[in-house]
Amino acid sequence: MKLWQKENTVTSEKIERFTVGRDVELDLHLAEFDVLGNLAHAAMLESIGLLTKAELSDLQHELKAIYRTTQAGEFTIEEGVEDVHSQVELLLTRKLGDTGKKIHSGRSRNDQVLVDLKLYVRERLTQVVQATDKLFQVLQSRAEQHNDDLLPGYTHLQIAMPSSFGLWFGAYAEGLIDDVVQLNAAYRLANRNPLGSGAGYGSSFPLNRTMTTELLGFEGLHYNVVYAQMSRGRTEQAALTALASLASTVSRLAMDVCLYNSQNFGFIVLPDALTTGSSIMPHKKNPDVAELLRAKTNRLKALPMEVTLVLSNLPSGYHRDMQLLKEILMPAFDEMLDCLDVAAFMLENMKVKTNLLAESRYDLLFSVERVNELVMQGVPFRDAYRQVGKEIGEDTYAPPRNLKHTHEGSIGNLNLAEISDRMSNELARFEFDKVQKAFQNLLEA
Repeated sequence: MKLWQKENTVTSEKIERFTVGRDVELDLHLAEFDVLGNLAHAAMLESIGLLTKAELSDLQHELKAIYRTTQAGEFTIEEGVEDVHSQVELLLTRKLGDTGKKIHSGRSRNDQVLVDLKLYVRERLTQVVQATDKLFQVLQSRAEQHNDDLLPGYTHLQIAMPSSFGLWFGAYAEGLIDDVVQLNAAYRLANRNPLGSGAGYGSSFPLNRTMTTELLGFEGLHYNVVYAQMSRGRTEQAALTALASLASTVSRLAMDVCLYNSQNFGFIVLPDALTTGSSIMPHKKNPDVAELLRAKTNRLKALPMEVTLVLSNLPSGYHRDMQLLKEILMPAFDEMLDCLDVAAFMLENMKVKTNLLAESRYDLLFSVERVNELVMQGVPFRDAYRQVGKEIGEDTYAPPRNLKHTHEGSIGNLNLAEISDRMSNELARFEFDKVQKAFQNLLEA
């Protein structure tokens, strides 16, 4: 029987198939978190007298055994079992009889799935942050390596002023810090405890919600039980919005690689191992990796709107519409992690061309340098601007290629150490160690 099923009631097989959807498949991702939530809930039930110490000990023993199957990839949801919560309770009941049935006291499937999702999102965001830091480190390393290798800078896709590969790599590195800030905002929304809110209206049992908050390493409670349920959807939307921001950074980087790798730009070279060929043109070395990165990350940018549309016009309380959010959310993490890994690999193996600005077609990049040169000699800026414009028009302009940029964040002063410090400070805000310690304590109790 289902957890919600009454005696002598039968749901149509067609309706059951429609309502369950992909839950059995997707719930496997929640299994380890469901077990952790059960461990915390059981400890709390014992503390308020709804379980004996012996019953708690038995539950802990069996739950840890189930947890080990989740880590070994051996956990399955049996045919006819509706979801992960039902499967875990079924396993406990088989082993412990009435003790297994007691674990649902003071809880609803609503807050059970919600705590699972909070823990899942928190863990997956942790993985994304760590992968983002890896990409950040690659960008910083390449920026330092190519600090002095000049690159044309563009506005309106026309040559504008001198840039450098150091500036280019470093720009995307610093952009990732802002993405980490947004990931932290999403992490904090996921890092609040809904357990004990039940179906959204609390319980007459004297539940100790602060205790489960601490046991699961949450930053704090969702205090209001109605709002705890209303956070379903907001958590997913915040996570996907943060992923969309990160995806936008990677997408823009991928587009630059596509341009810079083309013959008309010719600034970088992707090695053969990172390119594909043409079935008809033997000379082709296509940047498919960058093109697919661009497409995959662009697709991720649409996902927050999908969640918005699913949630549109929903009143307060739980609604089955929210079940569909898992189908949007869970694959997004895998896609983002894959893109971050491939982007780092691509950047590590990319070859940068040097001495690009020595070519005469880039002479005009140095026009501002010529203006500034005159200003340093005492010529008012507007007069210097007109004079250089006249030199260009009369073909007497000579580009001053000896750059003297010194201010913070310029070609000659990339501030890579300061950017690294900022990233370290943002990463420290997550307090990942607190979560790891909480889980370790649960599993060793």
